[in-house]
Amino acid sequence: MPDDASPLWALPAFRIAALVRSGQISAREAAQAALARIEAANPAINAVVRLTAEDALRDARAVDEAVARGEDPGPLAGVPVTVKENVDQKGHPTTNGLRIQAGLIAAEDNPVVASMRAAGALIVGRTNTPAFSLRWFTRNSLHGATRNPRNPALTPGGSSGGAGAALAAGIGAVAHGTDIGGSIRYPAYACGVHGLRPSLGRVAAANLSVGDRHIGAQLMAVSGPLARSVQDLGLALAAMARPDPRDPWHAPVPLTGPDLPRRAALCPAPEGLAPDPAVEAALRGAAEKLSDAGWEVEETDAPPMREAAELQLILWLSEMRRMGPEALEREGDPDALFVVSQLERMCPRSGFEALMDALQRRVTLARAWNLFLERFPVLLCPVSAEPPFPDHLDVSGPEGFARVWRAQLTQLATPLVGLPGLVVTTGAAQTPLGPAPIGVQLIGPRFREDVLLAAGAEIEQRSPPVLPVDPAPADPAPADPAPADPAPADPASGGAR
Repeated sequence: MPDDASPLWALPAFRIAALVRSGQISAREAAQAALARIEAANPAINAVVRLTAEDALRDARAVDEAVARGEDPGPLAGVPVTVKENVDQKGHPTTNGLRIQAGLIAAEDNPVVASMRAAGALIVGRTNTPAFSLRWFTRNSLHGATRNPRNPALTPGGSSGGAGAALAAGIGAVAHGTDIGGSIRYPAYACGVHGLRPSLGRVAAANLSVGDRHIGAQLMAVSGPLARSVQDLGLALAAMARPDPRDPWHAPVPLTGPDLPRRAALCPAPEGLAPDPAVEAALRGAAEKLSDAGWEVEETDAPPMREAAELQLILWLSEMRRMGPEALEREGDPDALFVVSQLERMCPRSGFEALMDALQRRVTLARAWNLFLERFPVLLCPVSAEPPFPDHLDVSGPEGFARVWRAQLTQLATPLVGLPGLVVTTGAAQTPLGPAPIGVQLIGPRFREDVLLAAGAEIEQRSPPVLPVDPAPADPAPADPAPADPAPADPASGGAR
């Protein structure tokens, strides 16, 4: 058994893997502890929407047998993990938060799922996502809402809100998420954990249960890890980054690159973004922590973000319009319908020429970012202009939606140019809705997640430890929409966002 007082389900991934490899605990014990934690904590937060106990116990047996034979069971040996419900896991539905995909059963694992299994991870459950993985909040008509275990008045983030909430409640040591516009980084921020959006091409992923995505998503959507320690993010990234020929975008680039200057740019208010005082205080505190660790920090402007966000929206809506309104209408999810209506107002219908212009301009912006990051290998900037939002603020009306969109500038900009981003939680802030997690975002050069993780570890070391919490009991009469009977599976919604 572990030699500290922490329960097994609360240990970091690197500690669990070491205990399993050394034979001090079995992978089965780790799986059983995680499954018991789901039973205890999940009813209050609805983060795990499908239990995969049979899979976890089967894979735990394989890990334990490898250990008994003296073989290497993998870097994530016996580590309980969760997987977002918008990626294929053999034998389970890839719902993407949709009733119309409730019967879409995956015939094989997505490469990222296969990679985690090959590393010895135990998938204990699948986590919730908003319909079409579309929002920075997590609710759908199939499974209902996920609640933030640190403060149920706040969003758990989205679209990987189930992943963030599960981790914060001690369900799994690593969570899989996807990110096209903040869907790993924002749930990490909102739930008070860490999250890494890898570079485009770092982690192989493909959903073969549905058709391939259009060009915008191909250029921007990635899979990556959330965890309660920066060390665990690095461990999980190494496991996820296994080559797989099913993803033509995968690039077998080494995880560690040549030494770069320990120089960071601090940009609290890119292009006029107005950060909340708590957000700015967290950024300046993180800059001081990097300075204490020997980094040179300079306050300066960042490359263009607003134009990048506008181009990202053109690419998003080009895909949705190409897909057609049928899937949205058949699903009938009120949140998704409202969000898409607001996006349409922001970006009037444009033709083929506008799409081609956006792709051309993307190269110019990517060049500007490359040159900036050659001088400053790390950019320190807000995750959001605000502390975590009141839950479902975006669907409260046009003003609420506009407020959310304005605050999320830094999450929208960098995926367009394929850059990695790391969110490090740094503590809590007092808000009108009570204590709220707070943190910072680090952006780095393509395929230099190692630089971000090194800088993030310095900030983490000088910040309060990230500990799981016991969520408050669920509201006995939640206001979530009751799930309707699922329609036949329809893969038209596309893959992971």
